[in-house]
Amino acid sequence: MRSMFISDIHGSAFYLKKILSLFEEEKPDKLIVLGDILYHGPRNDLPKEYAPKEVIAMLNPLKEKLLCVRGNCDAEVDQMVLKFPILADYAIIYDKNTTMYLTHGHIYNEENLPPLCGGDILIHGHTHIYTVKQHESYTYINPGSISLAKNGNPNTYMMYENGKFVIKTLEKECLLSYNI
Repeated sequence: MRSMFISDIHGSAFYLKKILSLFEEEKPDKLIVLGDILYHGPRNDLPKEYAPKEVIAMLNPLKEKLLCVRGNCDAEVDQMVLKFPILADYAIIYDKNTTMYLTHGHIYNEENLPPLCGGDILIHGHTHIYTVKQHESYTYINPGSISLAKNGNPNTYMMYENGKFVIKTLEKECLLSYNI
């Protein structure tokens, strides 16, 4: 399984174009979107080239390649214009005898854990800060944000293949890697 993880598009056509170019180049099987697709939210400034209608037009043709979870800025009105499901609070992927629990991070996170077992991986966005953190019984991974990175971080995405996670800048510079 080769997957690209992104989070927190927040309606930025500019950054989504960059990611979709990388998607074509990296050729993953799936594009996993960890929420906050169209709306920038009341706490965020407008991202570069805020154009939700363009984001819709870019993502809808990829509906067979997308796996999405709902972010705190995603709503039923967004689902009305998107041709792929976005309203699940979480998704679960099994690979290499590992369970990956995917969510946005506003409900389930390090302070409010979902039902994890030893060795599971919690993957979420929401904070806009990339990280890999090993806890006693699970690993927490955040791919950061493609459009509104925070705390001086660059805009980032994550690739997963054969038990290895790699967080990269939009210029493909490797920032962090983690092997299961």
